[in-house]
Amino acid sequence: MEQSHDKLIMTVNAGSSSIKIGLFKGHPGQDVPVLFAGAKFDGIGTLPRMKVTRADGSLATEKQFDPKEAHDQITAFKLIFPALLSELHGQEPALIAHRIVHGGEHYTEPVLMNQHHLQELKKVIPLAPLHEPFNLAPIEQILKSNPTLPQVACFDTAFHANRSELSMLTGLPYSYYEQGIRRYGFHGLSFEYISHQLHHVAPSIANGKVIIAHLGSGVGLCSIENGKCVEVTTSFTALDGVPMGSRTGTLDPGVMLYLVGQGKTYDELENILYRQSGLLGISGVSNDMRTLRSSGDKRAQLAIDYFAYHIAQQIGRLAVTVGGLDGLVFTAGIGEKDAKLRSQVVRYLEPIFKLELDEQANEGNAFQISSGESQAPVLVIPTDEESMLAKHAWKIYNKL
Repeated sequence: MEQSHDKLIMTVNAGSSSIKIGLFKGHPGQDVPVLFAGAKFDGIGTLPRMKVTRADGSLATEKQFDPKEAHDQITAFKLIFPALLSELHGQEPALIAHRIVHGGEHYTEPVLMNQHHLQELKKVIPLAPLHEPFNLAPIEQILKSNPTLPQVACFDTAFHANRSELSMLTGLPYSYYEQGIRRYGFHGLSFEYISHQLHHVAPSIANGKVIIAHLGSGVGLCSIENGKCVEVTTSFTALDGVPMGSRTGTLDPGVMLYLVGQGKTYDELENILYRQSGLLGISGVSNDMRTLRSSGDKRAQLAIDYFAYHIAQQIGRLAVTVGGLDGLVFTAGIGEKDAKLRSQVVRYLEPIFKLELDEQANEGNAFQISSGESQAPVLVIPTDEESMLAKHAWKIYNKL
């Protein structure tokens, strides 16, 4: 570290087959920590590989591992530290911030983790089975190995927690809402980051009626006004809303009743909903848009068309919740890089919202991809969940 009184903040974003690590410097008196290095470990259990890069984009190290060396998140997590030592300059992390997909009913803001919170959050695992176990695994490991090291959990559901009761309700009897069955919403750290960024990069719409489309392997759209969430497409679980890489998106519950009647078990239904549907299920080819784009299979194109169709539908629905559209933002892996998808979505919206793309800007993944004739700006803003993790954790650390 450049200054001895700087504190090292490590951010951890652990998924089912990957772990993203951010290293930030927190300086006393500064609200926003500064990124100086990052690492990504993906292909866990299959083709494990790790890449460490510095903030300027230069490569620090890159390495592949035998699947037996990194067969789960814990073994992969242990391999990351030696690779980061050269970037740490001998300094140990002062705190670690973790992304947690689901905070349930009670966790609506970042929290300093302990065994009690860990056990409470384990109860939420059935609501996010693809993510929550892997989010919690590093926390549990560190609580055992280094219990005095502060760990802060930041929740993807928190950004949506102050929506109206009308937005949070389901159509079930109200007693279920009182029991915690409600529309929570996800990808909140991403939406929060974009909401903050608008004040810097597009201040004219930052407090307006903006729809953010987070399009990655997981998908969620959110309408904001005055920087606050009004409505979101995901709900009780991360299944709802737009179809995703391997998840259904919105589905008539009667389909599940029918399949139960056909003898499907709980585990089989969970597998269908979370792992066999969406782009993968429709195409029969892949859950990866890049693979679908390169495929000549008609069902691959059908999956892409279905995806775009439902994104546009949800944008229309969200515009109703805020009474208009002052700006549209695409973010996350697909949203930031797939120009053809953005063009396809905007074509659906053009007759209603008078949006128009600058095709050259769109093809180049420019910041503003709308033309001067567009009634509202259409923007591409890279998301940065890690910086939000660091910011939240640093704020809590400074209160210890």
